[in-house]
Amino acid sequence: MNIDGFEIERKYLIAMPDPDFLAQNAVPSRIEQTYLLHSDPGVTARVRKRGREGAWTYTHTQKIRISDLRRIEDEQEIDEARYRELLRQADPERNVISKTRWVLPWRGEEFEIDIFPFWDDRALMEIELRGEGQAVELPPQIHVLREVTGDRRYTNSSLSKKIVTEPLEG
Repeated sequence: MNIDGFEIERKYLIAMPDPDFLAQNAVPSRIEQTYLLHSDPGVTARVRKRGREGAWTYTHTQKIRISDLRRIEDEQEIDEARYRELLRQADPERNVISKTRWVLPWRGEEFEIDIFPFWDDRALMEIELRGEGQAVELPPQIHVLREVTGDRRYTNSSLSKKIVTEPLEG
């Protein structure tokens, strides 16, 4: 949810969710995310291909971090030709992030659970908020290990450079 150009979200490291639970309660889509070179080191730029069953949408996004919870976000839907053109600006120091995103509705909110091919024991879950002070009620079917909102190692941008492999606790 982009409120007045801001993205406000909280992120959690979770134990790998039960696939049957996800299949019965959430909607999946495939995502391929490529980070782009940018002249301003404070700006993170990417293109994303997202879809399921052969129907793809493409977006170009630029983000500027304001705080652990808040970023300025400019996201534009683009066509496939523009997506392919922007791919030529891919940052050679970053890997493409491929994941399956499961959107889980829970108590009037939508939690996004990202399953990555490089982890078999953990995943990430995030929720976009309407305000920084919004209370979050976590789905009890998901085993939250800890909140990682302020831990930059768990941003997709950082994961495109280095995968976190520390042992799980909790």
